[in-house]
Amino acid sequence: MNDEKLETGEVHGSALVRAVFIGAGTLFLALGVIGIFLPVLPTTPFVLLAAACYARGSHRFYNWLLANRAFGPTILEWRWHRSIPFRIKITSIVLMSVTLGASIVFFVESLHLKAMLAIMGLAVAIWLYRIPSRDRPRR
Repeated sequence: MNDEKLETGEVHGSALVRAVFIGAGTLFLALGVIGIFLPVLPTTPFVLLAAACYARGSHRFYNWLLANRAFGPTILEWRWHRSIPFRIKITSIVLMSVTLGASIVFFVESLHLKAMLAIMGLAVAIWLYRIPSRDRPRR
């Protein structure tokens, strides 16, 4: 990666505010990593929030996140084009649908909770699908 890609601007002048940004970024990154294993918890939005916090809290943490093989390309795609790669979007929707469907069918007994899970899953899937993808296959 060249240095231009890693340019973040100025970190906040206050050490306390920088510490809060770093703490929040670490929390969001942890939630994103947990989301890899719990598809009900979305990974990409939390990683993007972590990057935004790290950009204002620490060049070192921000550059480390951008250099990460798993998260860096998605962050850069969002930063430069405000889009998410189509493959990541579809994979996320499919995995979320499978795990939510299994939860609804096999684990949740209350009809109200089943309905809430289904509505939440549908809302997240629609929101995620509506985010632009520059690499979306042509029809």
